[in-house]
This record gives sequence, structure tokens and C-alpha cells, in this order.
Amino acid sequence: MSGAGERPVGIDELLERVRRGYERVEPREAYAAARAGEALLVDIRYAALRERDGLIPGALVVERNELEWRLDPQGSHRLPEATGHHLRFVVVCNEGYASSLAAASLHQLGLRRATDLVGGFQSWRAAGLPVTAWEP
Repeated sequence: MSGAGERPVGIDELLERVRRGYERVEPREAYAAARAGEALLVDIRYAALRERDGLIPGALVVERNELEWRLDPQGSHRLPEATGHHLRFVVVCNEGYASSLAAASLHQLGLRRATDLVGGFQSWRAAGLPVTAWEP
């Protein structure tokens, strides 16, 4: 929150600030980390985008509005995969903007290894990495 007398921060400046707090990952690095069991990919795209573009095999699908509740290892609504603060989550949105803000929010919960995918799902797909069709 900004205090009295502080100037408002625009979204571009906010993105720069939060991204300085962690190292973002490129698609091939995220793929290798997930395959090696060193990271969990978390797809926060909304359903229409997942239906249109497909899914990253093995990624956890967590809607953005539920992310903190599902990944907080101390939370009562956590996913079974949210076993501790030591985990490395790679948050994936469509183009790599919302995921930056989401990763910063996870840092506030003590998930200091959380990061996001540069360019989001679109960069994953452009890199020729695995994508499966959405099935209802």
C-alpha cells in the first residue's frame, strides 16, 4: 500500500519492481526443472484460454483467484502438492504479466522460490514444448 504523499505506481513500474525480487525462467529452463522434479508448473490462465490453446502436461491448474489459498502450505484449502515453503513454483499465465504479480504474491506468503515463466504459455508453445489439447 502506498502511504500519504507517495505517488501512485503504474503497472509497468510495479512489474519492474516485483520482477527484481526474483529470477524469472525461460520456457526450456522451466521444462527441464519440471521434468527433473525440481519445480512445479502452475497454470493460472482462465478456462477459455486453456480450452482454446491447450494445457502444459503435468502442470497444476489453479485459477488466479484461488492461487494463494491453494499453494499456501499453511492454508486450510491448500492442494496436496503444497507441502512446504521450500517448493519451487513456476507460475504460468498467457503472456507473462499476471504471473509476475502472482509470483510476487506467493513470495509474500513465504514461498521465496516462486517464479514465473517469461512470455507465459505463448512462449512455451512458441518454443515447441509439449502442449496437450483441452478435454472437457
